[in-house]
This record gives sequence, C-alpha cells and structure tokens, in this order.
Amino acid sequence: MEHPIDNISAPKRPVNVRINGDLVAQAEALKINLSQELETHLATLVALKQRQTWKQENQEAIDSYNYRMEKDGPFGDGERIF
Repeated sequence: MEHPIDNISAPKRPVNVRINGDLVAQAEALKINLSQELETHLATLVALKQRQTWKQENQEAIDSYNYRMEKDGPFGDGERIF
C-alpha cells in the first residue's frame, strides 16, 4: 500500500543511519536506491503510527459512538419506509 509523502518538495537532508553491511552490499548489487526505499518505507511507517495515535486519542469517542449505535441504531432508522 502506498502512502503519499505530505510535502514532496521538502528539501532533502542528510541523516546518519547504521545498516548491516552485507544487506547494503546486496541492495547495491540489486541496484536498489537506499534513500528512496528508506523514504518510502518511512512514510508508510509514519502514516501507520499516525493512524494508531489518532485511534488511541479518539478511542473514547469511538466507543461512545459504537455503544450509541448498538443501543439506539442510526438516526432516523425508525422513520424509514423502505
């Protein structure tokens, strides 16, 4: 699943990472662009963590809504004629 990066025009900045040397050699031999792959996977991870954080922060409201739907049903449910 792809996740867009919010600001694709943001400037690139150098960072230091430590990666298994054998893995880097294999990736280079396969002509894998390490920077691009790291950015892509990091964007996916950031999006996942943001969703998890949002869900944790809103869990009380989600639970309350679900309880209300179980108890009362959707608004106007009893008014439908079909």
